[in-house]
Amino acid sequence: MSEYSWPWENGRRMPDAASAWTETVRVLPVGTRITGEVVGRQPFGVFLSIDDRPDAAGLARIDRKPRCMELPTVGQRVTGEVVWHTDHNHQVGVVLGEWAEHEDLLPRFRVGQVVAGRIIKVASIGVFVRLADCVEGLVPFTGPTASSESFREGQEMSVQIVEIDHERNRILLAVPVP
Repeated sequence: MSEYSWPWENGRRMPDAASAWTETVRVLPVGTRITGEVVGRQPFGVFLSIDDRPDAAGLARIDRKPRCMELPTVGQRVTGEVVWHTDHNHQVGVVLGEWAEHEDLLPRFRVGQVVAGRIIKVASIGVFVRLADCVEGLVPFTGPTASSESFREGQEMSVQIVEIDHERNRILLAVPVP
């Protein structure tokens, strides 16, 4: 199975969402908790078969997914909450429970701040350091004497935040000068 698929490629029929749309909106208003199964996966999100609503087409869009989480796989059971309805294509928008419960910690960090982190990867360009859940930054190797030899994965280290690019979710770090 490829990483992406449509529901019918996974043996699922497409629901008759149009004829059941009025009833779907009535029984699944915004705020309703749902459970279901992932039946299709695309770069823009996952299609859901909502339990007890065979004619409802659910969609959890990727723009609601925290940047460090993965899309659930086809066949995975999920829970969530209805957050919108789209009349033109008869879809029920869902935010998955694990996405809604995840706090984005990036806004807590500030340029100039010195923080502790753990090295998660040593690469040819520098050291990747995890500062918090889903918050990682790069200490680039600079200068001719910089090398990976003095770093190891799992090592704790203090770093200083040099730059935060909120649009690209990137943090540039440096080893603080004593």
